Amino acid sequence: MKKFLFLILITLSFNFVSSQEKKITLEDLWQRYTFFPSGVYGLRSMNDGETYTVFEKRKDIIKFSYKSGEVLDTIFKVSDFNLKNVSDYEFSKDENKILLTTDVTQIYRHSFSADYFIFDRKKNKLELLSKNGKQQLATFSPDGTKISFVRDNNLFIKDLKTNEETQITKDGKHNEIINGAPDWVYEEEFAFSKAFDWSEDGKKLAFYRFDESKVKEFKMMTYNEGLYPEWYKFKYPKAGEDNSVVSIFVYNLETKKSVKIEIGKEKDQYIPRIKFTKEANILSIIRMNRLQNKFEILLANAKDGTSKVIYTETNEKYVREPSDNTITFLNDKEHFILLSEKDGFYHIYLYKTDGTFIRQLTKGNWEVTKFIDYDEKNKFLYYEAAKKSPLEREIYAVNINGKKVKEISIKKGTNKVAFSKSFRYFINNFSDANTPSYITLNENLKRKTKEIRVLEDNSALIKKMKDYGFSRKEFLKIKTKDTELNAYIIKPLDFDKTKKYPVFMFLYGGPRSQQVSNSFDFYNMMWFQMLAQKGYIVACVDNRGTGYRGQDFTKITYKELGKYETIDQIESAKYFASMPYIDGNRIGIFGWSYGGYMSSSCLFNGNDIFKMAIAVAPVTNWRYYDNIYTERYMAKPQDNSFSYDNNSPINHVHKLKGKFLLIHGMGDDNVHFQNSVELSEKLVQANKQFTEHFYRNRNHGIYGGNTRMHLYRLMTDFILENL
Repeated sequence: MKKFLFLILITLSFNFVSSQEKKITLEDLWQRYTFFPSGVYGLRSMNDGETYTVFEKRKDIIKFSYKSGEVLDTIFKVSDFNLKNVSDYEFSKDENKILLTTDVTQIYRHSFSADYFIFDRKKNKLELLSKNGKQQLATFSPDGTKISFVRDNNLFIKDLKTNEETQITKDGKHNEIINGAPDWVYEEEFAFSKAFDWSEDGKKLAFYRFDESKVKEFKMMTYNEGLYPEWYKFKYPKAGEDNSVVSIFVYNLETKKSVKIEIGKEKDQYIPRIKFTKEANILSIIRMNRLQNKFEILLANAKDGTSKVIYTETNEKYVREPSDNTITFLNDKEHFILLSEKDGFYHIYLYKTDGTFIRQLTKGNWEVTKFIDYDEKNKFLYYEAAKKSPLEREIYAVNINGKKVKEISIKKGTNKVAFSKSFRYFINNFSDANTPSYITLNENLKRKTKEIRVLEDNSALIKKMKDYGFSRKEFLKIKTKDTELNAYIIKPLDFDKTKKYPVFMFLYGGPRSQQVSNSFDFYNMMWFQMLAQKGYIVACVDNRGTGYRGQDFTKITYKELGKYETIDQIESAKYFASMPYIDGNRIGIFGWSYGGYMSSSCLFNGNDIFKMAIAVAPVTNWRYYDNIYTERYMAKPQDNSFSYDNNSPINHVHKLKGKFLLIHGMGDDNVHFQNSVELSEKLVQANKQFTEHFYRNRNHGIYGGNTRMHLYRLMTDFILENL
């Protein structure tokens, strides 16, 4: 017995030692992707509400039963047609045809061109959508007989019955006129790439026309293997500068003519969304003024172009930017659902289509984070919310009367769902701070949710996390003199409270963003675990201005971007320094994009607390960034000059004391390389020593080839040497 016990102890000891010997490396993160979580991709619910499809390994579209989990059919096999680089698929409304996206060429963050193919399921036939060049935004008409798309800044319709390709617009021209797709700033800041919409009957197509001829060009040098680099030019309206002039048209497929829609005489305004209502001749339009503190919904007659305002909302600071589900029109043709934060928190409202207020469907000092869908048959709305805590996401249902509310999600953490067309079933993607995606198939019963089966539990990844000795992410609240902030820390696995540890802080910090949440953060988490293994405490704080705590918390930064955020991060660093197990002389900070702006500001303005900072792709001067984003939070520079300059790191370089690493992609179309070049020059002229590294032709994400590996090696070495 003693010998047996001794063998057990030896075995346990060996396992413990071997697990400690497994150290996370950068090769694990950016070459082998050792800790990449598994998921369920390309999921589509079928019309019957009882089945769904999955794009398995991007090779086969397979049909499953919700109830049994059995494979019922292989709807499409990529190998049967020798297709390459298939990235997505979409069914026509009747599910008889499939639109396949192949050979994608990225344009900007959301937009891309591709070769599209149409697969006819009845004929088992595959055809190329067009032989006249790559297309953008290919979309089925509601009856599935036509496809609209954009090419060379013009809008086209392909008739799948006659094979005829009709060009709707002919004035499209690079850097001048765009039809059916947004300009750069609309795509980036209003987050959409498809600037057209079909009517319910498929007889009309509404579309945007952007006249960007007066928008100033931005030029980026692109480097290649030739002797002479080339210029890439695109229209980019910086803060205070001219925008595109936007027009809205409706093309009638029967008359083959377009009608211009009345959107007001003011040209210096925004049209963030258009959407046909359930009435085939009524188009809805969202309109905002240049300062974005006035939001209107217009209904337009698609036949003659006349329009009227049915809803107006104003805010003393700014109105939240619209999304695809800001307004949803119901099938009864008499009501629409609106998302608004007019009571101080983002909630759901019900209105008549003439603009008459009916009722507020959700209410409280918490926020709806997403409107998911409306079950017309049972009169229930489904939504995602941060009701129990700003750090978490639950799924709820509320009936159209606003009285019956039930929670659909089961687990505490972050839940994302995809419902079947019948709403009887849903697939739930759950995670928490220390648990990767746990994906389940559930039945949505009247009184409760029933978990039917697990689709993916990421057990292999969980085992690796144990083998490599991952530390738990812990949440805490930091009380400053002005507010209370949410934060997390990751300690070394062998943490000893009698020792002193350096702290590496990570942040983003921008308006309505969130980094401190009870969800699994794959990209940052793995690198932070590696740093924890090397003896660092990693910390993150969501400063004032971040999201999901109501507009008073978020909008305090209005006209003062960076001021309160920097104060909060410096106060948080001082809080960490006061902890008995933290070395207050070894606190560093890192951020990317807005986070790079913040890490720069923190190092310059908090030169008595931060020892080092890394800024990747930072905004360094608010005058350099685009007008929709910047003016939403800062107003025009012509009207807020002092705050623009006072809150830009480029004007505080003389305060630098610690070690500073500045990184940027030279092909960044979003936060231009100009930001870092000008900051670099200011630092040089202020006689400040620092380190900088720039990546050839890389965009805002700084990736491609070995780039990410090199970037993270650079940052890791800088931390080890300077913190």
